[in-house]
Amino acid sequence: MALRIVRLGSERSQDEGVRIGTVRRPPRGVPKTEFSTQNWYDVWLPNLSPSPELIKLAQAAVSDDDWRRFSKKYRQEMSTPDNAHLLETLAALSHGSNFSVGCYCANEARCHRSILKEILTEKGADVVCKRHCS
Repeated sequence: MALRIVRLGSERSQDEGVRIGTVRRPPRGVPKTEFSTQNWYDVWLPNLSPSPELIKLAQAAVSDDDWRRFSKKYRQEMSTPDNAHLLETLAALSHGSNFSVGCYCANEARCHRSILKEILTEKGADVVCKRHCS
């Protein structure tokens, strides 16, 4: 059993389980009834998405220093009690269930899901790594 970090809208892998969208907004132009069948997500958890202000900061990041600033601020958002409890719950669930969390970004290295992967790993999650894992 494990957690996978995925790009929403991509083909699902075998044993991926429930796909959780950690995005601020649902996919545009897709009826809500088709989110799952079109491989976007099965459930939506916008709490794990960066705030709108941070999304702008991430999109404007051109240097490694810019990305580090975004990462630090996103980690601060994820450290609030509600988010921390949610992340601890997901980490614990990863030991007994297959599920995935994801975002739309094409480049995982410059997406909040790469930081989310780090945070979940730090919290003891069993994360299946395809790349960018240490």
